[in-house]
Amino acid sequence: MRYFIGLVQTNSRGDYQANLEFAHQCIEDASRNEVDLIAFPETFLYLGESREDKFKIAQTLEGEIIQKFQELALKYNISILMGSIYELVPNEPSKLFNTSVLLDRKGELQGVYRKIHLCDIDSPSVSHFESRDIKSGEEAVVVDHEIGKVGLSICYDLRFPGLYQNLRAKGAQIIFVPSAFFLQTGKNHWLPLLQARAIENQVYIAAPAQWGWHHGTRFSYGNSVLIDPWGTVLSCAPERPDMIIDPIDLNYLEKVRERMPVLEHRRTDCYGI
Repeated sequence: MRYFIGLVQTNSRGDYQANLEFAHQCIEDASRNEVDLIAFPETFLYLGESREDKFKIAQTLEGEIIQKFQELALKYNISILMGSIYELVPNEPSKLFNTSVLLDRKGELQGVYRKIHLCDIDSPSVSHFESRDIKSGEEAVVVDHEIGKVGLSICYDLRFPGLYQNLRAKGAQIIFVPSAFFLQTGKNHWLPLLQARAIENQVYIAAPAQWGWHHGTRFSYGNSVLIDPWGTVLSCAPERPDMIIDPIDLNYLEKVRERMPVLEHRRTDCYGI
């Protein structure tokens, strides 16, 4: 029960075509290395500063972007997590969804998750208001995938442990956290939060991330990482666009859970969730 996953670290900017070509090359490389599932970061096809361009490339789930990646999944016999794309919101032209899309090897759409927690912060180091353009999703998603039970989340969701507890309760064995984590907060919070979610919920945490300078003062922390259910960092990307490949072992996951059955030890009668 070992499956290989590839986590792509991108430095996406405002050139949609260049971002798409890089993604295509990563998929080809992953297929050559017999990867079962390749995962991309948050907004991996566009991380520019133009609101107009962001809305211009947004599509429905039936649009050409999804169709393109469905064709690639089928051609290269690989499952693809489109970490997040901008999705049009029906009847709300001023808003978009920040949406993860999971495709199987045949290109069939297996799961759709719309980011629940939106990053609205105003601190001395970072000012960002995601809700100006993005509409929040309303459903936690776990997918029964060939590599196991896959939970979906996106970036800022990482700060809300209740979501991850819910995904674990729904059976998640691997939780993906595609991200564009800010450099300013990532250097203090990124790895500790990811390890905490892995340890608390006894799951693999797979976090493909944006890295480097994008535009203006926007920098991403990078450090795309795979963490096992004991909290051990199995692999971490270097400081550049890259892809890390590592196996997950569900037999090991079950041993961790058997030896320390924290889910069964929870006292929800005392404190709820």
